[in-house]
Amino acid sequence: MTTVYYEFALLLLVAAVGGMIALRLRQPLIVAFIVVGIALGPSGLDWVTAHEEVNLLAQIGVTVLLFVVGLKLDLNMVKNVGLVALATGLGQLTFTIIIGFAIALVLGMSAITALYVAIALTFSSTIIIVKLLSDKREVDTLHGRIAVGFLIVQDIAVVVAMLLLGSYQGNAAETSLWLLGGEIILKIAAALAIVVLLMRYVLPRLMHLLAQSQDLLLIFAVAWGTALAATGEMLGFSKEVGAFLAGFSLASTSYRESVASRLTGLRDFLLLFFFIDMGRNLDIGILGAQVTDAVILSVFVLIGNPLIVMAIMGYMGYRKRTGFLAGLTVAQISEFSIVFTAMGINLGHIASPSLGLVTLVGLVTITLSTYMILYSHQLYGRIQPWLGLFERKQPYREMAVEQSAVAGEQAPEVIVFGGGRFGSRLVDRLLNGGLKVLVVDFDPEAVQSLRDKGIPVRFGDAEDMDLVATLPLKNAQWVVSALPEEDVNFMLLQGLREQGFSGTVAMTARGMEDESLLASRGATRIFHPYDDAADFAAHEIAASLQPRQPEIPLHKRKG
Repeated sequence: MTTVYYEFALLLLVAAVGGMIALRLRQPLIVAFIVVGIALGPSGLDWVTAHEEVNLLAQIGVTVLLFVVGLKLDLNMVKNVGLVALATGLGQLTFTIIIGFAIALVLGMSAITALYVAIALTFSSTIIIVKLLSDKREVDTLHGRIAVGFLIVQDIAVVVAMLLLGSYQGNAAETSLWLLGGEIILKIAAALAIVVLLMRYVLPRLMHLLAQSQDLLLIFAVAWGTALAATGEMLGFSKEVGAFLAGFSLASTSYRESVASRLTGLRDFLLLFFFIDMGRNLDIGILGAQVTDAVILSVFVLIGNPLIVMAIMGYMGYRKRTGFLAGLTVAQISEFSIVFTAMGINLGHIASPSLGLVTLVGLVTITLSTYMILYSHQLYGRIQPWLGLFERKQPYREMAVEQSAVAGEQAPEVIVFGGGRFGSRLVDRLLNGGLKVLVVDFDPEAVQSLRDKGIPVRFGDAEDMDLVATLPLKNAQWVVSALPEEDVNFMLLQGLREQGFSGTVAMTARGMEDESLLASRGATRIFHPYDDAADFAAHEIAASLQPRQPEIPLHKRKG
């Protein structure tokens, strides 16, 4: 165990140094961590032997990542993007297999090898894409939601493909494959039915109870995600699908933003081990002399796959920009592609050189697509004049989504942090004045009380800058903190500054010293609820004790 601890210390130190070098060179951290895994793994220095421990942390990291993704996909979002995600996912799989199969045949591969390679080219890395979208804060955008949707469709498809091919031996009957396919469909339907029942009758009440303790809420979230991930694997699905369903089951509760923001740090730390483990498992020695084939197939994945997605989304009524940004998410193959190819070799369907080819394509496409996604907006700006072919004259479906979002959106004019005595009184007066208000509070009882009154409210911590990033600040003119804690207000001011909020920021202060500190940090208005209340009370008392002056008749008043 001591040796394992030393190895982990070395691993984290090398990863930190590699990350700093990558930042200095303005390179993606994902690529740096994969390189660290290759350098310290069997293909490099072979310093790390705690393979099982690293792999376990990597799997937990994937679970947390997909759990957080599921948290962001509530039922309304699924209704809006579910159809296009399903159509795009299945369409991209179909066209990539057909075109990839033809390219592989032209390169001289046998039919079965060409089929395996073509299928491997269809699977994109959900983990890498979601991590990149999360870093860019684009998971909640329209193209981000659609991309996550069809990536989940891909994950389910690869599981089905591996189950079917794993069951297929040379003498397997065709009926057994149909039975296996029917069994998979029944399991998926049963899992969805159970999740829906839990979402409706159990989880909202349970989450409200657990929210009394933030530590317990976090522990439950991780436990729930890992439990459903393990259950999904036992039922024949992947851990990714199970973890996604776990997050989705909590997406309709009022605590999802708080849970997601608290899991962010844990997710990023654990995903470090996923990328290191991925690099460690890439066997550079089997790449062989397949560079030409790998380059041709990599070009198809990097350019052909996005074009396929753009064509499908353009036909379905989405703008070329949305199709382009979503299409870039399929410009690489995933770790599933390598596992899928290795399974074909173990079953005796294909020869071992195929694994080297797919591995090389994976290295090239993962690296280059990372840059393409990070600089997607700049890339789109350069090539958008040539993308008109992928857009209808009237992108009706995207226009309908936009109109629906505007119609159902209650953009607040004032966001109030704190629903206590001062905050709730302030909110009541603002609402009575006809203003649109959103309340953010950390107390689950206060949240429930406000919600029972029909007041828009979110559960969250003002100190959580990830939560601040999710707030509808664009149309808000005021942000008011009814919280007296100085440190909390400082963190809130920093979060608003990072989001570029340009409206009025009002803070509550307990004294003149607090007022000057808050003003120096960016607060534009300062409220003194205690002082103001005392001044008002003193005025009322003094007025009641002063002797009444005789009323002066109107005809005797001057002027």
